[in-house]
Amino acid sequence: MDPEVSLMLHCDPLQALGENQIHVEISDRFNRQSFPEIEQHIEAVWSDRVSKEPWLFNGAKFRLHSAVLSVRENGPVAEHAVRNPTRSQHGEGERLESAGESQGSSPKDEQPCVLTLRLGLTCYKDYLGTNWSREAGRLQSHGQNECADPQAFLAQPLGVGAVVATADGDVVLLRRSQKVAEAAGLLDIPGGHPEPKMLCPEVSEEAICADLLQGKERAVVSEVFSSVCAEISDEVNVPVGSLSKPVFMGIALNHTSAGRPSAEFYVRCTLTTEEVRDLYRRGGPEAHESTEILFLSPAKLFQLNERCPLWSEMCPSAKGAVLLYQRVMYCSAECRQAAWEQHHRLLCIGSSHHDPDHPLNKLQDAWR
Repeated sequence: MDPEVSLMLHCDPLQALGENQIHVEISDRFNRQSFPEIEQHIEAVWSDRVSKEPWLFNGAKFRLHSAVLSVRENGPVAEHAVRNPTRSQHGEGERLESAGESQGSSPKDEQPCVLTLRLGLTCYKDYLGTNWSREAGRLQSHGQNECADPQAFLAQPLGVGAVVATADGDVVLLRRSQKVAEAAGLLDIPGGHPEPKMLCPEVSEEAICADLLQGKERAVVSEVFSSVCAEISDEVNVPVGSLSKPVFMGIALNHTSAGRPSAEFYVRCTLTTEEVRDLYRRGGPEAHESTEILFLSPAKLFQLNERCPLWSEMCPSAKGAVLLYQRVMYCSAECRQAAWEQHHRLLCIGSSHHDPDHPLNKLQDAWR
């Protein structure tokens, strides 16, 4: 697994979640933990950055604390909590599997599930002073020792990103500008952050708190999903009306910023590849953030891995989205069922994934 990225959780193949299957719980309990030294460090980092880049803006962000999967098993609801894994726990992530699934079951038997995101509030200043700080490793150790949670003292702002497919099936990648703060010059997917300010337009960014969002949980979910399409429109310059409703594939963690989480989605566009290319070249509201648009076929996207030259040109958020796409998206239910019947039941090694003595793991090592 690429050390820059891991998966916190992912949906079953062809079982991406719609907006009605995502819930949120918002509370101050899910905010970043604090102690005097780190607050002083955050203020020092922010003052230094603002002195060099006076245009910086400290906006409020949603903080991802954890996620809870609820599945129905013939009536009762079973819950399973998922927390952010640390660097030492890189792997495939939790699978959002349906109730009652066993090793021998078919995907036809799967039932829908509901994912609840546990959200607090944070801000860009706290992100720069924690996740993006030289102190991030020490904060993770302190969090593990004091709270049994390595991310407890980190901002953990929730980002969003999208694998966007044109009417021709090609997937959009953008070359980030050399002028952006993170991952300059690397390939990325369209993305950004849902904004708490959208739900509290009359309140200053600094005054937004969890109490103001109580009773607005469905509006928060709507903001998460609508922010995906807004970012695509602003960065690629396509009309929002040309985009399908996003579906949630999973959450990837960026370990170049101490495990910062990003919810990744799949979105279809009714425009052709050439139409999207033409609109992008005309320039949109966020044209300054990228310098080039590229298109990959689904076949090439499915084949991408660490051994491909293109992989080294991709930023962690794009890598995470590709990994989720490869696990979740098929072209059709028939394709998924055919894959299950022809090879998945034979080649899936399940809980033996990390067993070096398993024959298929030995074979993969030999191929390397």
